[in-house]
Amino acid sequence: MPLFEYRCSACSTLTTILIRNVSKNKTPPTCESCGSVSLTKVMSKVGRLRSAQDVIEEKGTPREGQAYEDPRQIGAWVEKRFEDYGMPIPDDTRNMIDAARDGVFPDEISDI
Repeated sequence: MPLFEYRCSACSTLTTILIRNVSKNKTPPTCESCGSVSLTKVMSKVGRLRSAQDVIEEKGTPREGQAYEDPRQIGAWVEKRFEDYGMPIPDDTRNMIDAARDGVFPDEISDI
């Protein structure tokens, strides 16, 4: 499913729009910020999906007092602690680790 980016002529905001079916989409795109339909299509940046290992190699493990920059770091850290102590990972913890690997902070952490 393609993502299209548009620059608003009214407020200059960049808006990203997911269009499920280009041939069936007849609705003009609107600015997320001001609601204007005066948008100009712009060239999107190329993105690359990073694996959990890419994140660990790039960001490492935060030192004491530092915050995690990516939720996938948390999952790797928790798995390592369980492994160090020779303990099995409980199902609810495994679910949180898997969510972190998908780039989603658990609710308990995102509310902090």
